[in-house]
Amino acid sequence: MTMDNQILRDLFSQCNRAARVLGVSDELDRQIAEACGRLIPTRIGSDGRILEWCEEYEEKEPGHRHISHLYGLHPSDQITKDGTPKLAAAAERTLQKRLEGGGGHTGWSRAWIINHYAKLWDGERAHENLQQLFVKSTLPNLFDNHPPFQIDGNFGSIAAMVEMLVQSNADRIVLLPALPEAWQNGKITGVRVRGNACMDLEWRGGALARARICSGCDVLRKFVYRGSCVELLLQKGIWTEIIFS
Repeated sequence: MTMDNQILRDLFSQCNRAARVLGVSDELDRQIAEACGRLIPTRIGSDGRILEWCEEYEEKEPGHRHISHLYGLHPSDQITKDGTPKLAAAAERTLQKRLEGGGGHTGWSRAWIINHYAKLWDGERAHENLQQLFVKSTLPNLFDNHPPFQIDGNFGSIAAMVEMLVQSNADRIVLLPALPEAWQNGKITGVRVRGNACMDLEWRGGALARARICSGCDVLRKFVYRGSCVELLLQKGIWTEIIFS
């Protein structure tokens, strides 16, 4: 199953990275690296979608609420809009077909879909599905309606809104990657990003107005905003303004 391989790839690669940070190079580290190399890669089927299984099978429920084979897109970062564009396009096609078949009919599933579209930098579809979650899967007390209740939709929708505003992995931090037209003005403060840091963002008229970051360690970080890229050397505990030319 594609999701199994994606989860194992995260596990193995993170174990190897931890070993490098700790200066460990032993037989276990070698075995983990070898096992990671044997995992079946995420593949695209003949119809342009991410394969859910190792082989192509006819789907019994085209609109099933599970989209497990897109774990590599979210919450993992094995599929990214800027790093693996072909896989990202295949993930988008996968989402499209699931929704055409009636997918997203539970709150937690809809929240997952919002996160997926955020990771695909599609603010309008992310916002559209966020609205659907509020209308169809949210009770008057704001609990997610599974039914009767499941916290995944609540947590997932909040996570998705943050992903629409800032995304980070080991390589870069992307600002306002999926900002919808409906959110013309706003700000977010104290949001955590990868690398032991927190950020404040403000936008006006649908464009970035101010961004700053405070890192918990001295580190060189790359920032991306609408095709522009800047690298900054961050100092521990010092707030740094992020300015794009």
